[in-house]
Amino acid sequence: MTIIANPDIAKSTSRRGFERHLKVENVSRRAILQTLGLAGGFVLAAPLLSRPAFAAYETGAGKMPHGTVVDPKIFVSIAPDGIVSILAHRSEMGTGVRTSLPLIVAEEMEADWSKVRVVQAPGDEVKFGNQDTDGSRSTRHYLLPMRQIGAMARAMLEAAAAKKLGVPASEVKAVNHEVVHSASGKRLGFGELAADAANQPVPAVDTITLKSPKDFRYLGKGQVSIVDLHDITVGKAHYGADVRLPGMKYAVIARPPVTGGKVKSFDSAEALKVSGVEKVLEVKGWPWPSKFQPLGGVAVIARNTGAAIKGRDALKVEWDDGPNAAYDSVAYRAELEAAARQPGLVVRQEGDADAALKSADKVITGEYYLPHFAHVSMEPPVAVADVKGDKAEIWAPVQSPGGTREDVAKTLQIPIENVTVNVTLLGGGFGRKSKCDFALEAALLSKELGAPVKVQWTRDDDIQHDFLHTVSVERIEAGLDKSGKVVAWRHRSVAPTILSTFAAGADHAAPFELGMGLVDMPFEIANIQCENPAAKAMTRIGWFRSVSNIPRAFAVQSMVGEIAAATGRDQKEMLLELIGSPRVVKLTSVKDLWNYGEPYESYPIDTGRLRRVVEFVAEKGNWGRSVPKGHGLGIAAHRSFVSYIATIVEVSVDEGKLTVHQVDSAIDCGVFVNPERITSQLEGAAIMGLSLAKYGEVSFKNGRVQQHNFDDHPVVRIDEAPLITNVHIVPVDADTPPSGVGEPGVPPFAPALANAIFAATGKRLRALPIGKQLAI
Repeated sequence: MTIIANPDIAKSTSRRGFERHLKVENVSRRAILQTLGLAGGFVLAAPLLSRPAFAAYETGAGKMPHGTVVDPKIFVSIAPDGIVSILAHRSEMGTGVRTSLPLIVAEEMEADWSKVRVVQAPGDEVKFGNQDTDGSRSTRHYLLPMRQIGAMARAMLEAAAAKKLGVPASEVKAVNHEVVHSASGKRLGFGELAADAANQPVPAVDTITLKSPKDFRYLGKGQVSIVDLHDITVGKAHYGADVRLPGMKYAVIARPPVTGGKVKSFDSAEALKVSGVEKVLEVKGWPWPSKFQPLGGVAVIARNTGAAIKGRDALKVEWDDGPNAAYDSVAYRAELEAAARQPGLVVRQEGDADAALKSADKVITGEYYLPHFAHVSMEPPVAVADVKGDKAEIWAPVQSPGGTREDVAKTLQIPIENVTVNVTLLGGGFGRKSKCDFALEAALLSKELGAPVKVQWTRDDDIQHDFLHTVSVERIEAGLDKSGKVVAWRHRSVAPTILSTFAAGADHAAPFELGMGLVDMPFEIANIQCENPAAKAMTRIGWFRSVSNIPRAFAVQSMVGEIAAATGRDQKEMLLELIGSPRVVKLTSVKDLWNYGEPYESYPIDTGRLRRVVEFVAEKGNWGRSVPKGHGLGIAAHRSFVSYIATIVEVSVDEGKLTVHQVDSAIDCGVFVNPERITSQLEGAAIMGLSLAKYGEVSFKNGRVQQHNFDDHPVVRIDEAPLITNVHIVPVDADTPPSGVGEPGVPPFAPALANAIFAATGKRLRALPIGKQLAI
């Protein structure tokens, strides 16, 4: 707590600022890169570490790059007037993490939330611990550390008050921004105690006492709005595009239209005639694959962004398209389908699925296709950089400020301590902004020009040059005996891997991708075989909200609907039968089991919890209710990011027009901080899930993305949104570890929708997007 008399965290110039994996255990998205030699070293640096010995459960937080830092003198500051400033070291992109983590600290230290100010931390993982805002892990990794920080601050305030009053510390207690002496009734405000508390030693983790949940004033109540709500609502919130610096130049970049391409030649004459354009120069590109390094191209520098865009439009550039010039989505889909129909790398094997399929009374086969998805977050990428000599300062909406800091330092070849990364609010992220290519572009241009530079991506840039969600074909064969019981299951999943963005020749999924709905499929079936045929990537592949869970859930849960229809069973009952008995799933045949970086002892695959969300949503959503003619109900459930989600969708289809009448989602995410944010995230997941299912597609021809903007890459508009969306949070015991919320709501939506469309129309849709198929 820099508990100081006159804190100035907000003006701090603290020296600012992915997954270390090819095995399993922990994985921030940076850890993969470290194993590939593409990220900085892993340092577990913390004055006080959260240790399993003092926790009711263990998480993977300590294995993240730079671990967790538990030190109130870093995260908390108290001014003489009693205002408490709490640092938010994660990035805010709509999840509410900028509010939730400081709220945990305030709860434990007995601070009055109305007297708390949240300050955004810069990128500096040695100082603040891991800052990767991804993987739906912020709350599950930081609930306990933030509680510990708040409890330490409370203990220091109580010690200072006891000393000032000349009484034993056992006689005083922090209550609502004051420390009260029970015997005399004397009260000392936090501001009065700030300076003295700062001189108190920070208590060891094993000496502090955490509050009982029954005494919580804020946590779990859902009565605290996000701290930026007013500013966002009235347009005062500060995003990346709002940054202005004296003497700043504005840049847009013409990038190679084919991944791996480069500039052959360019003519800037017409661009330089545009009013406001000052300079045109080539931007360095890196040979593909190259992690998050810029694609290269031609930059137009101007006095404002509008002029820069007009200048770019006037450029004449000849491109060398490189090795991916023949990428064609229609042909590539046929390649994936052919691969899915042949044996692939076996990644899970229990019993003898081949033999069981051959002897089955009936085999149901489903082949499911999902195209590339683009992130299209509301705010396209943007960054401002000011590079002077061997020092660089960045302002950007990044999900990984620590990772950005490392990459800027390496790209500019300057010491990391000379790089400052200031984090603005993110206008959506969905995994796109964990890749910092746009910040690196700004840094390189600022170094070249000797002036601050803003690089602004347009919506066309955003779609054309995204790190796309992978395209995939998922083929499932289910063998049934004479009674209709599923006795064999073979799932082949073929898709280009995210690893292809970092290493040439990567053509099989990494363990973390296999563990997202393929090898961790929880059904109680005697004979299971999962395979992963090879697939070559021909564009940049990256993390996307819920990642590989989207195609796997679509395939698995659609197949549940197909089996139910083929056997005349109710969808929900079929799903529960396949989930089977309440148990912890043992995946002994899986090498390098990926469990979202969490220890399996704390976060096992618990089919009892999965069954419960199905039953819970069926009860709350009135599954089996009578619906009007032409309507249909669909259900799906999925475990991802160690949370359990089940969704019911009611639809109607009238002459090709799809209406989503009601959505009910139930989530078991363990203990939680802010139910209002859980509701918001699942409501948003329903919108995003519908948008992906109805319209989501990025396709290629001659190596080029065929979509440009919202005219040919639509997203769901308000008049297409679900008419009613209900969110139901499953109550859990107080000792149930927290789990993910931001991502797991998306995967079950599309299969529930497809099952509902089948129930309404009798038409089984096995490929996304569904929009044009409904009109046929």
